[in-house]
Amino acid sequence: MARYRRVLLKLSGEALMGSAGYGIDPPVLQAMAAAIAEAAGGTGLGIVVGGGNIFRGVSSSAQGMDRAQADLMGMLATVMNALALAEALRIEGLTAHVQSALAVGTAVPPFDRQGALRCLDRGEVVIFAAGTGNPFFTTDTAASLRALEMQAEIMLKATKVDGVYSADPKQDPQAVRYKRLSYDDVLQRRLGVMDATAIALLREFRVPLRVFDMTSPGALARILAGVDEGTLVEEGAQCE
Repeated sequence: MARYRRVLLKLSGEALMGSAGYGIDPPVLQAMAAAIAEAAGGTGLGIVVGGGNIFRGVSSSAQGMDRAQADLMGMLATVMNALALAEALRIEGLTAHVQSALAVGTAVPPFDRQGALRCLDRGEVVIFAAGTGNPFFTTDTAASLRALEMQAEIMLKATKVDGVYSADPKQDPQAVRYKRLSYDDVLQRRLGVMDATAIALLREFRVPLRVFDMTSPGALARILAGVDEGTLVEEGAQCE
């Protein structure tokens, strides 16, 4: 039985490229879609996907560009990822809709909060593309914003590690994984879970955040069923 009625899942664009180094790796995309399909039953799932596998406004390839123009390119990259993910979910038997915060003509309908809420209430997936539609805001901030607008009970941040660590576990063998953190812990310790604006939004409106390893088989399904996995960040939590 699903633990949550509405959930916002944040996926990085880099997660879609696998070991290819650029673009979308089809087997990785399909595996991700299968994991979402396995977990989604009974939960209205909103997804915000990044575009870093194609282009990021703060990437080295954007050096010398006007930041607003570079961010616009990054937003368009998220639209491509959202369309690819929606098609992969369709193949897995899910009904998935894409909405864009940026006007892209007939390719993708614009963001429609009430329409998205109706889809989530039917247990369908809504993928939110193009971030907030504005430059200078990350897709992490867009995910926090959509979580609030969709009245999500929890926001999930998918990563390649099994939670939040005191340091990069790949570089520091003494790094400690946290089970619980408060939002103030994340900001004061500069743990790099999400950018400060995204964290501040979740803190202000008391939306819990769970950081977990999306590559761990069945992890998303376990979390949506209520299993304590990864690291939970919430207001007033004792660091452990």
